[in-house]
Amino acid sequence: MPTRSYDTIIIGAGIAGAATAYYLNKLGQKVLVFDKSGVASGGSGAAGAFVSPKIGVSSPLKDLTDDAFAFAYSFYAEHFPDHYHATGIVRIPKNSNDASKIPYYSRFHKAKNEIFNPEQLSKLHVNSLFESTLFNEAGACDTVALCEALLDGIDLKLLDVKKIEFIDDKWQVEGYETANLVLTTGYENNLFDMKYMGIKGTWGNRADFRSNLPLGITLHEGLSISANMGGIIKLGATHELEVKEPKPCDESKAMELKDSASRLIDTSDFELVKTYCGMRSGSRDFAPVVGKVIDTASMLNYPNILNGRKYQPIYIQNLFILNGLGARGFVLAPYLANELASHIVKQSEIDNRVNPDRLFWNWIRKMKY
Repeated sequence: MPTRSYDTIIIGAGIAGAATAYYLNKLGQKVLVFDKSGVASGGSGAAGAFVSPKIGVSSPLKDLTDDAFAFAYSFYAEHFPDHYHATGIVRIPKNSNDASKIPYYSRFHKAKNEIFNPEQLSKLHVNSLFESTLFNEAGACDTVALCEALLDGIDLKLLDVKKIEFIDDKWQVEGYETANLVLTTGYENNLFDMKYMGIKGTWGNRADFRSNLPLGITLHEGLSISANMGGIIKLGATHELEVKEPKPCDESKAMELKDSASRLIDTSDFELVKTYCGMRSGSRDFAPVVGKVIDTASMLNYPNILNGRKYQPIYIQNLFILNGLGARGFVLAPYLANELASHIVKQSEIDNRVNPDRLFWNWIRKMKY
């Protein structure tokens, strides 16, 4: 049986893989996506998929998130309006100290916003003692439906990829061949040595509750609370660092989320519909990693590299990664996927703020033998 050929194969069908496939397909590539469990079956499917800017002073990660938010909002509103709900998101301070920083942080907001006082929030069925910031264009996505829409018309295979090989200038993946290989595998990194990136998982929980509460906006204060959409309010949080492997979803976590939400809204009629859970991936420095993968073994053959000398990176041929999106996958993915797809097809430069090379040199400096 002849090997079937593609321009690019992507391993992982969460929001990162789905968005990358979408943009590569738009650039004329023949794309195949593998996932062992299905579309958005991991951390993406468990996410509340809240889309908002980042609060704080200007920094590379905040500025990247804000740029990605503007890109994602326009992208979703134009191409997938049925799966993006621009409810607005109110960022509520956790305490008086956080509240005192609102005027200062407002200097760094790029997205459209306004301040809501406690009386205005009360009229929206929200209980808070603090002035809060409403980002008008922020909102939430339909997780699985959006990823499925991104992959519409793109080949998808449900298979747990165990081995990849580079032979005669082509990647061989489970009987298929491709010029380019993209890994969007989240916290799982079993196919190649990428330990220099320090990709790790943080366990997240989400619970959907049926309710009649007329909550028209989405909230965030420690956890995220969606607007009431079709009688369903989503509660989500990503906090459990000690979880190393996926586990069954725990309904007690849903009740914990409900208890936390009760500080802000009336949860008296909440009826649990379904719980979700999954692992969100983050890099060693908590910023995304997008681009080429360094050939660690080859780099370690350089003399004096462990003594601090820098050399031109040696990359694994035509292997790329998009990872480390953390709890902001649905904010970051469209922007970063477009960057990676343009790099693969047009050889354009990727946003330097997400270049994985930074993590290699940090890792080398800390190595001990």
